[in-house]
Amino acid sequence: MPASRVALSLVLIGLLCLPAACSRTKKELPYPEEINAERAVKDQMLGSAADSPITADHRAQFLPLAYFPIDEGFRVPAVLAPTPGEVAMEMPTSGGQRRQMRRAGQLKFSVKGEPMTLTAFVEATDQQMTRLFVPFRDTTNGIETYPAGRYLDLERTATGLYEIDFNRAYHPYCYFNATYDCPYPPTENRLPAPIRAGERVRPH
Repeated sequence: MPASRVALSLVLIGLLCLPAACSRTKKELPYPEEINAERAVKDQMLGSAADSPITADHRAQFLPLAYFPIDEGFRVPAVLAPTPGEVAMEMPTSGGQRRQMRRAGQLKFSVKGEPMTLTAFVEATDQQMTRLFVPFRDTTNGIETYPAGRYLDLERTATGLYEIDFNRAYHPYCYFNATYDCPYPPTENRLPAPIRAGERVRPH
């Protein structure tokens, strides 16, 4: 996962535990409240952080972020299976670079009864593999979501069992600012169905 995303994730986790909320753990919140709390903190960060990818003159254009309605049908269990063949690969980026990545495995799951597969990746130099990077495209791209696709982040588990939550799908930073260099989801991570969950572009 890009270092800038890691930093923002850590800040979001810290800010979610505000004095008024720390008496209840994040997991004790009802699921919709948990998601809405995360989104509110992200809006706050993107609107005020010195290293926000959204420059001050574009914040009214993007904030608050737009989302599809929360749908627990897009929150599903998944199994990570070893990836056959070559593990190392190059992932093209929006800046014309080729980022060195490794396949961690294939996530197998079903959404609304339709079997799907997404490959999870780590940076080529990441030996700890504590987090998995899952870029994906679907049929909403270029219409309801950013044309280049969206991302998911997963904390690696020892069991190979995961929860994929598309309500937490997010746009890459290059959606907000073209100076960022964002990996493009590879062909193997193009889903044949609409994933109407998570971040979306603002309706016109």
